[in-house]
Amino acid sequence: MDEPLVKEREPSLSDALIPLGALAVLIAGSLALFGLDALDGPIQVALLLCCAIAALVAIKNGHRFDAVQEAAKGSIASVTSAIFILFAVGGLIGVWNLSGTIPTLVYYGIQVLSPGFFYAATALICGVVALSIGSSWTTAATIGVGLVGIGDLLGVSPAITAGAVISGAYLGDKTSPLSETTILTAQLAGVDVYEHIKRQVWTSVPAFVIALVAFTVFGIVRPTSHSDLVTETDLDKLNQVFSITPWALLPLVLLIVMSFKKVPASLALLASALFAGVLGAFLQPKVYADFIGHGGNVVINSIKAVWRALANGFSINTGITDVDRLLSRGGMDSMLMTIWLILGAVTFGAMLSEFGLIERLVQPMISAATSTGRLFATVFACAFGLNLVAGDQYIALVLPNRIFKAEFAKRGLAPTNLSRLAADSGTVTSPLVPWNSCGAFMGATLGVATLSYVPYAIFCYASPALSVLYGFTGFRIERIEPASSSLAEETKS
Repeated sequence: MDEPLVKEREPSLSDALIPLGALAVLIAGSLALFGLDALDGPIQVALLLCCAIAALVAIKNGHRFDAVQEAAKGSIASVTSAIFILFAVGGLIGVWNLSGTIPTLVYYGIQVLSPGFFYAATALICGVVALSIGSSWTTAATIGVGLVGIGDLLGVSPAITAGAVISGAYLGDKTSPLSETTILTAQLAGVDVYEHIKRQVWTSVPAFVIALVAFTVFGIVRPTSHSDLVTETDLDKLNQVFSITPWALLPLVLLIVMSFKKVPASLALLASALFAGVLGAFLQPKVYADFIGHGGNVVINSIKAVWRALANGFSINTGITDVDRLLSRGGMDSMLMTIWLILGAVTFGAMLSEFGLIERLVQPMISAATSTGRLFATVFACAFGLNLVAGDQYIALVLPNRIFKAEFAKRGLAPTNLSRLAADSGTVTSPLVPWNSCGAFMGATLGVATLSYVPYAIFCYASPALSVLYGFTGFRIERIEPASSSLAEETKS
């Protein structure tokens, strides 16, 4: 009775291509019909339809519907931590605006950052912070949000600013010993994490220099859209509405300290938001009263203000469009559309992975990769493709390491080559895909559509390009004694 009605079969090439073809058609159709607004629902619907198509392919090949459901459950479980981080980030942005943390960060930042070198400075600042704490998401959600706000008031391009934030954030994400993706990549490839980081330097540093040069050029050739008078007016309004004081930056300090202490990101973000809410009640009493309404008990009103900012974000009407747009953001509910997007993407990816559709596509590519350069290009195509179809950078890191580890050993290529290439191809390209968990997070957090900042995330192009180029030229490629076929199979298992 428990036996499947149809014997499970290995997927054919057409089985593997059908869900991918459906993805391409439905995503392209969403973008053609709705443009950037496609991320507000149409792409989510497209991904869920793709999940249904992948499930039908699995059932056709003899898999029970129970197995399909279990694959979906596993995919949702894999992004539970990301969902909590997204909710915490939404709440943090709302409360940091209410309490004056972001207004203070913006106010002081404008005093020291020159518009001409703003993009390059943004990338450097985010790079240093991300290297220090090892998290691209935390960097973007804190310093990155502030820098985008500074850019708004300076009149520089928000898309280029977001690209600079992401370039710096992902420099740290792939080279910091505190980064979980760095540690995971090294473990999957079977190399010491510090040896892995040393090899990362050969692509990461040149790629970041390329990005800095590009951002410097952008800053010089693209004038700001605001005059000094407009910026000064915006600053005056911030100073009138909020009590601008260094004390308002204490929540940021607390978050950085907790990140150093390796407190889980969602807990650290939520703790910083609550601390900001309490601190802001003393620093910004008028803002709290205006936000929640005058009258009643002050303590109760302060609690209500923080609670509402956590749930629905902060809003203000100063009469100045730039200031209102900067501060009227956040709230956990602002992340619901992003979470819907991520759930659809990772469920689709789990279907492709669990039922052998991805490996069915990759194996012919490995056979066709007759040179080291072609093999490196194949690894990149696999990792970036997984970011596209699986919607999660962890899948894009785990599967290429699992699929290609034996092939690298058989060809006498040191595992450090694979670890560097996997990080360059999987980690760094993840924020370039709107429905990937990283791309969706960055777009929602920075308030800039993923497709808008993609052309300017220079580091995310340069790093994988250099890694693949090294494969074709042989530069910084480490060799070992080729493994025998039996040993290669043992390594694969």
